[in-house]
Parts: sequence; structure tokens; C-alpha cells
Amino acid sequence: MTQIAITVNGVRHEAEVEPRTLLVYFIREQVGLTGTNVGCDTSSCGSCTVHVDGESVKSCTMLAVQADGREVTTIESMAGADGSMHPLQEAFHRNHGLQCGYCTPGMIMAAASYLNENPAPTEEEVRESLEGNLCRCTGYQNIVTSIMDAAGQMSGSVRGT
Repeated sequence: MTQIAITVNGVRHEAEVEPRTLLVYFIREQVGLTGTNVGCDTSSCGSCTVHVDGESVKSCTMLAVQADGREVTTIESMAGADGSMHPLQEAFHRNHGLQCGYCTPGMIMAAASYLNENPAPTEEEVRESLEGNLCRCTGYQNIVTSIMDAAGQMSGSVRGT
């Protein structure tokens, strides 16, 4: 067992974990935040996307011990302190950017990271940025529309990252 301390959504969490524990399982089982989904355990789908020190990371490919001492941001922190939705969440709702919703947390986290890097993307750039995130329900059009819509509403840094 290895002792770690990870700050998740601004709260420090200390725990003993097996060195092979994946970050996604630490977040879900130790911290109790289940918005980060486990879709494939192989980094193919992106459902487990979180931000580690502000960078988009697939948490099924990162060990919890690798996140020791770092800042992790999950989908749960995207909403405002008053419960108001993040512009990306609002845009996904407004533009029907989800169906079953399983991929949505990972899509939103990946999109938030991408929009911080490129706040005024083209549709083609958005599609390329989603290359590592799979949706098994949609044809991606409403997801891309949602991200483009949110990009038009957001200025500067994306809240929650």
C-alpha cells in the first residue's frame, strides 16, 4: 500500500492505495464522486476524462499514485457554487448534445480543456479535439454544435478548470 494525497475539486484527500489503483477508481471509490465514468479501461472512449493540474487526462490510464500531490478536477466541479450550470453543460442541454449521457462528463471535460487552449475553434477543430472521446449514441453533430455554442458564450478561462 502507498500513502497518497490528491486534491480533488479543491478538497485534499489522503488515502492508502494499492500502487496499481487507477485514478478513475480512486475518484469513484475513495473520493465518492461517480460523475467520472469507467467506459473501457483502455483509454479508447474518454468517458473517464478529468483535468490533472489543468490538463485533460484519461483517468483510466493514470495511476492514483501518479496524481499524488496534484490537483484533479472532475465533472462535479464544473457547475457554479450556486448550482448554476457551466456554459458547456447549458449548451449540451440546449442543443441536445447527449442521448444516454454516459460519455457526456468526459466530453464536457475534454471540451473545457480544449476551449481553454482554443476559445474560438472551427467546427473541424472541435471534431479533431474530440478524437479520443467516443459516443455510441449520437452522430456527434449535436455534441459539436454544443461545444461551438459554448465557445461563443465563454470568454477567457473556463470556470472549473
